[in-house]
Amino acid sequence: MDADRIKQFLRREEGPKLDFKQILRLNTESEKKEITKDVIAIANSRGGRGYILYGVEDKTKRIIGVDPGRFGEEQIQQIIYNRSDPPVPVRVDFVEYEGVTLAVITVFKSRHRPHQMLQTGAFYIRRGSTTDIARRSEIAGMMQENGLKSYETVPLVRATMDDLDKNLLHSYLKNLQVESENPDLILMEALGFIAETDNCIYNPTIGAMLLFGKNPSVFLPHCYIKILYGDKVCYINGNIFEMIKKSSACISEIINDSLYPFEAFEEALANAILHRDYLDIGRGINIEVKDNYIEISNPGALIAGNSVMKYMRDKNPDRRNPWLYQRLLIMDHNKCFLNAGTGMSRIKKAFAGRGSVKFINIGSRNLFKVILPL
Repeated sequence: MDADRIKQFLRREEGPKLDFKQILRLNTESEKKEITKDVIAIANSRGGRGYILYGVEDKTKRIIGVDPGRFGEEQIQQIIYNRSDPPVPVRVDFVEYEGVTLAVITVFKSRHRPHQMLQTGAFYIRRGSTTDIARRSEIAGMMQENGLKSYETVPLVRATMDDLDKNLLHSYLKNLQVESENPDLILMEALGFIAETDNCIYNPTIGAMLLFGKNPSVFLPHCYIKILYGDKVCYINGNIFEMIKKSSACISEIINDSLYPFEAFEEALANAILHRDYLDIGRGINIEVKDNYIEISNPGALIAGNSVMKYMRDKNPDRRNPWLYQRLLIMDHNKCFLNAGTGMSRIKKAFAGRGSVKFINIGSRNLFKVILPL
């Protein structure tokens, strides 16, 4: 860390990974918790490394400085280590800048999110330039991204085995070379399709409902596809393969062009279904048909560490819902999901003669968009 790096920070505005603080105080327990809270929030936010600069007014960026004799690197690290769980890796630098000393805490990218305040149990996250308490869905999302839990294996306590399509379930088992008209509970639980609840009753899981549900929207109302065309709105419900089939038929009817690359459209839609954030229960997948393009948007920005360019180059990218992906492959007779996550270049090529395809990752809104030309 040097003065040139400080100068670069000062050219930027505060955000999820950059915070300016006028004063650094570590005298009281509340002050120690405050510095830990800010570090935890940056560590829990999407992106790479984050930085907190002490000795800079956050609104004006006026340089004030800190007294380096009052603090030590090990002291600050120990404060954060003893109050965050799991401990957040940080580095502390004291940098001479414009005749004063600034303290810079570098918050390294963490693969152990979510971090919480040890003394209170609270989880924090950055919303723009402010530190806030993380919502339940955000905490669950971080846990899923880091393999601490799988959303798909959570049981639906109001659902029963009668809510699953037995024919689809038997077809899946047949593809696994398991012949059974009535698969036992041990097998179904091992596959993640049922889970035992507190009352010792087995209920279908969320993943089983997405794959085999007769009417998943009864239990998962946010799992829908909304198609907008002019002043018309169409809602598509059903299990995953039903939604792809119905959506493709609807778009085919709207476009009515036998030369349109519908397979590429289906691949983009399959990506949206596979990579959507199912913990975001306030939004579904939107398909909007305009005069000269189709926009597919799904809740669920690329998971931490990925970018659109990295995703296009990577043959084996990180996936948000690996449990779902593995099971979709076994059921996927039309190969919609075989290359899911690696098909961006293929989609671009399919539309080469019609116009450019755009992939837009909006991390601040937890949203991913694909724009396909007409």
